[in-house]
Amino acid sequence: MSYNLDTEVLYQGTRPQGIIKNPETPAIYPATAYILDDMDDYVFADKGGRYYYNRSGNPNRDELGAAVSFLEKGEKTLICSSGMAAISTVLLSLLKCGDHIVMSSAIYGETIEIAEWLLPDFGIEVSFADFTDAEAVKKAVKSNTKMFYTEIIANPLTLVTDLEAITEIAREHSILTVVDSTFTTPFVYRPLEHGADIVLHSMTKYFGGHSDITGGCVTASEALIDRIYPKYLLLGCCLDPVSSWMTLRSIKTMSMRVRAQNQNAIRIAKALAEDPHVKEVYHPSLPDHPQHELASSMFDTDYGYGAMLSFRLEDDHEKVAKFMKNLKLICYLGTLGGIRTTFTHPRTAFVNNFSAEELDRMGLSEGLVRISVGAEDSRDLIEDLQQALASMDD
Repeated sequence: MSYNLDTEVLYQGTRPQGIIKNPETPAIYPATAYILDDMDDYVFADKGGRYYYNRSGNPNRDELGAAVSFLEKGEKTLICSSGMAAISTVLLSLLKCGDHIVMSSAIYGETIEIAEWLLPDFGIEVSFADFTDAEAVKKAVKSNTKMFYTEIIANPLTLVTDLEAITEIAREHSILTVVDSTFTTPFVYRPLEHGADIVLHSMTKYFGGHSDITGGCVTASEALIDRIYPKYLLLGCCLDPVSSWMTLRSIKTMSMRVRAQNQNAIRIAKALAEDPHVKEVYHPSLPDHPQHELASSMFDTDYGYGAMLSFRLEDDHEKVAKFMKNLKLICYLGTLGGIRTTFTHPRTAFVNNFSAEELDRMGLSEGLVRISVGAEDSRDLIEDLQQALASMDD
């Protein structure tokens, strides 16, 4: 048939003309939908037989999910539009009205906000406990407790959770253990190999690694992912194909980046601990860290102890501001995990979300500074920190 120009142009260039075989780089599949052959084909596709609608399934998300499952030694992974999407999807999929969750008291601030502002609206009861104290966690268990939720290295004071001690309690009471392992990455620690049921990541951080991707992931057994998947679809939190492709590309250099960043963090923590302007340094690599021995036994120390560290200066707002202003190389950034070193002021980050008393209780003092260590030459980073610290005396 012959068609008019306005019609014909819509169909030109929509099918490959040559033979496409084994491209070195995976293709990007931005299509929102795939043409179906007939009604039987739709039924086949709707049962998961093939791709037909982007929110239901996308090759780029599935390729990325396969890579994450490999790294975490899990059966299946859902790729989400952000770390918060991953967290919310898991909580809202596996908890119901009348359930109780025990959460670490040292977790990401916005996860705390979900617990305090969102979950109670669904009739879900929340308790917080010190997950560095297994007995405290055990005492928090109730007859309706369905989930433990923790991080491995807590933000920003780098407290370390003895996950095997926590999962032992969970198994005794048939409780699911959910772990946000963003700070550790699967190169340093893999929670599923130590009793956790679900591991989450904000892929915006180390998986992306270049501060240009927002994403999240959920890895678990196929049975658990099958329970989560229906709500995942309804919440619509799937990651777009281009970001999925970019994240998969970033994973190819993740091992090298993480190793360099973590080794830099060890050197910087040591240098800061020796600086007279610094009152305290929080990094598990340091021998005086309260859980140094635990971290050394848990982590793959060939990679390190994580690339996040914090240190405390005098609780003087003007001096802290002067230190930050005089940093030449290290920049103030409201995220972490990138290949370049950045800092943030945790108290300021949550000053609009929590009262001064709550911030003090969380350990977010005026003098606390958090560093997300990058992959630069550590000598340049140490020199920049030392000169900025010295400037506080001027």
